[in-house]
Amino acid sequence: MKNYIKYSKPFVILGVALILLFSCGGSNDEGDFTPTQPETEQIIPTNLTLDITIVGIDSENPEGDGTGVIKCVANATDAVKYEFRFGNGVEVSSTTGSVEYIYTTRGTNIYSVSVYAYSKTGDYINTFQQIKILVTRPPFDNLVWSDEFNIDGSPDETKWAYNIGTGSNGWGNGEKQYYTDRSENVIVEGGFLKITAKKENYEGSAYTSSRLLTQGKFEFTYGKVEVRAKLPFGEGTWPAIWMLGSNISTVSWPACGEIDIMEHWGHNQNVVQSAMHTPSSYGNTTNHGSQTINDVSTAFHVYTVEWDDQEIVFAVDGLVHYTYNPGSKDSNTWPYTDNQFIILNVAMGSSWFDIDPNFETSSMEIDYVRVYQQ
Repeated sequence: MKNYIKYSKPFVILGVALILLFSCGGSNDEGDFTPTQPETEQIIPTNLTLDITIVGIDSENPEGDGTGVIKCVANATDAVKYEFRFGNGVEVSSTTGSVEYIYTTRGTNIYSVSVYAYSKTGDYINTFQQIKILVTRPPFDNLVWSDEFNIDGSPDETKWAYNIGTGSNGWGNGEKQYYTDRSENVIVEGGFLKITAKKENYEGSAYTSSRLLTQGKFEFTYGKVEVRAKLPFGEGTWPAIWMLGSNISTVSWPACGEIDIMEHWGHNQNVVQSAMHTPSSYGNTTNHGSQTINDVSTAFHVYTVEWDDQEIVFAVDGLVHYTYNPGSKDSNTWPYTDNQFIILNVAMGSSWFDIDPNFETSSMEIDYVRVYQQ
């Protein structure tokens, strides 16, 4: 007789249902059994400090030494990154909280320096300080070229060339002199270069003088030119210390740019002038400045120009009388991105002023010409 277990129909149905349930391996298409992830805890930095040091600041230089350098140190609890904002649109990030920054806009300016301290969750706090800082032109203190005029005789031919003759219509200004390289008109003597204008009939002109230039021998871009000179005397004299763009032979004047370091007119004895000639203003230019010096023909003075990519500054004995810094710099207003050469001359007369009929002779004496760069 067979042994067997008799299942009633309800129990069979329940058993099959349980088998099907557990044979599914715990899968859940609705995701009802996926554990819930806890939200990341927000971390906000605290105790933020900001220390700013302006380099060179002291009792005599309360806005710094002019270099524009500041050093910033920030620190905050739970910070992993710092973002510095310098009040001029510049932002710098740091993981250490220490940065050094250099301001370049010249003059004395006020900025709000901010720092944002970020945690690893991206949360932040911030603070700021206001600073007042001076930015000046970096000094031109490296002597790159000079003539000290210590050897008597003709000027050093490795440094100086000459313009000879009258030029076109008196070098463009109706001048009356004939330029020569004769010792009567140009000589180094007793430690000085002497450029002498004389009343004499020579090659069809009523006056002679000399015009020296460094064209093809020394040309430069940016720097400081320093000339110690004593000027001639007499109505009709027109001494000048100036520069022209080396590309004058290809682009002509005034596209080459002209920088007049010093001009003096004998009929305006006590005034020296500096001027700029560009395609935007030339000839009777509006770009000029001057100062009064009572002894220009009896004492030596130091005439200087400092030229870089931002401005051109003129001074006598360290006293600034004109700065050229146009708001828009292009080929019309600023043809001063290429080499220039130096010119020394004494002209006589012009289409717009006369010569004293009693004039006989007078000299411009130059102690030295020096050029410095950074």
